[in-house]
Amino acid sequence: MSCLVSSTCSLVPFDSTLTRSNRSSKLGSSLSWQSSFPKLSIGIGPVLSSPIVKKESFVQAAWTRRSRGEAAKRPNRKSWKQRTDMYMRPFLLNVFFSRKFIHAKVMHRPTSKVISVATTNARDIRTNIPSLVDNEACRLIGKLIAERSKEADVYAVSYEPRKGERIEGKLGIVIDTIKEHGIVFVP
Repeated sequence: MSCLVSSTCSLVPFDSTLTRSNRSSKLGSSLSWQSSFPKLSIGIGPVLSSPIVKKESFVQAAWTRRSRGEAAKRPNRKSWKQRTDMYMRPFLLNVFFSRKFIHAKVMHRPTSKVISVATTNARDIRTNIPSLVDNEACRLIGKLIAERSKEADVYAVSYEPRKGERIEGKLGIVIDTIKEHGIVFVP
């Protein structure tokens, strides 16, 4: 005689005449969280070599709810400052210097929308200035960024220097020019 293991893990004799719906009603189907734990305790009798099944015993499964201490120690969760910084300082200045041109843009951090862009690689600027990477080009880029940001009603931006980057030289010229034209830098 063969046996069928039910959803509650008690052994029930197998009846081939049962359909799927009859079998679930006879075996009992529970959708609670306790149904995920097997109700089975197996002991070996002194004389018999077959297992003896005791009903209504409770064996814990491997799944458990995370404790509050474990949830508090999540290593990949960002800090409060990291999560709220983009809303406290929403407009970010991004400046890129290459050997051939200078590119600057102001972005809205929460939505990643570009508010204003200025580059020396643009046609109207490229033809009017002698050098695309000198100090005059930096001043022109700063002036254009300030004007275009004001047109978009952005009067305060922030700048986060990259690791090891100093605000001096051409970058200092761009930032100072933006400040001179009425844009406030938020620390």
